[in-house]
Amino acid sequence: MLISIIAAAAPAAAEENPYGLMAALKEGGLIAQGTFTIMCIMSFFSFYILFTKLIEQQKIIGQGKKVQQTFWRSASIKEAGAKLEKNSAYKQIVDDGLEAQEEHKKLTDPVEAHDWLHSSLARSETAINSKLGSGLAFLATVGATAPFIGLFGTVIGIYRALVKIGASGQASIDAVAGPVGEALIMTALGLAVAVPAVLSYNWLQRRNKSIAEDLNNFSTDVLGYLVSNGQVRPSVAAAPTAAARPAATANKA
Repeated sequence: MLISIIAAAAPAAAEENPYGLMAALKEGGLIAQGTFTIMCIMSFFSFYILFTKLIEQQKIIGQGKKVQQTFWRSASIKEAGAKLEKNSAYKQIVDDGLEAQEEHKKLTDPVEAHDWLHSSLARSETAINSKLGSGLAFLATVGATAPFIGLFGTVIGIYRALVKIGASGQASIDAVAGPVGEALIMTALGLAVAVPAVLSYNWLQRRNKSIAEDLNNFSTDVLGYLVSNGQVRPSVAAAPTAAARPAATANKA
């Protein structure tokens, strides 16, 4: 019963409030409504980029953990690369390295294998990092421009307040409260859109840097393997055998 009374009273209270968001947009006219629409669009795409990039980054981070645990246990790099996911960033590096190795055999000019493979792997890393960084420029743009778009709405609101003061001949509260409230709302909206965009940009950039470092380390390991014909590879801890696991469990007991 109490909930029904509150629900019935809430719309009435909202309608009676002449200084709310909807009232400010209605009073602000086309300029305020256009500014509000632009900031809503910017906010929507900012959060869309944030969540899609987080999913993409987490996928590559998961692939990197799997590579560290199992990749170098295989007999050959071809066998290890075949076990990776089809669209894995690490598989792309391995495939590009193997392809560059085959292409080097077809070169007629004397080019060092190390230089040729290094440039090919670096190009592969650049392509992956470029894909990870796509969309971040939009977040930076939103963070830089949203406050100014809100400020534009603020300036228009203040201007409307001054026009009302001049038309009425007196600076009464009821004459200027609406436009000033509209101005403050536009400022707050600009900050509400800009701050999450800036935080998201910095966070995603930091995660991209960490991923790029892992990819570079893996690319260096692949390069060392290819130019040494498999003689140089990272040392990995041996996987526990089936016989060792029960023994360890017994020791703990």
